[in-house]
Amino acid sequence: MPDETVQTGLSDNAASGLAYFTLIPAIIFLVVAPYNQKANVRFHCWQSIFLGIVCIVIDVVLTIIPFVGWIILPLFALLILIVWILCIVKAFNGQRFKIPVIGNFAAKQAGA
Repeated sequence: MPDETVQTGLSDNAASGLAYFTLIPAIIFLVVAPYNQKANVRFHCWQSIFLGIVCIVIDVVLTIIPFVGWIILPLFALLILIVWILCIVKAFNGQRFKIPVIGNFAAKQAGA
């Protein structure tokens, strides 16, 4: 009989990339086996969660600051969009892109 390998669920690269689409998939992949046992998937999940938290905090701070914050906010949003797309592309290709500071925290949480 031929050797049949049973494939269940998503590939590691797909799970890593999908972790960047809102916080919900990232949290699910951190909880559900076998994804929570893969260091690369855990890294991308934690980096996605930390990126979301940082975005919310900076968005609130820039929104509160009159004029200067309102001018910087669209530039910040563009920067985050570029970083977010870069993270998704790298994750789907099985690579890690460590966002400065956030990436180190994610690697520490993922144990990688």
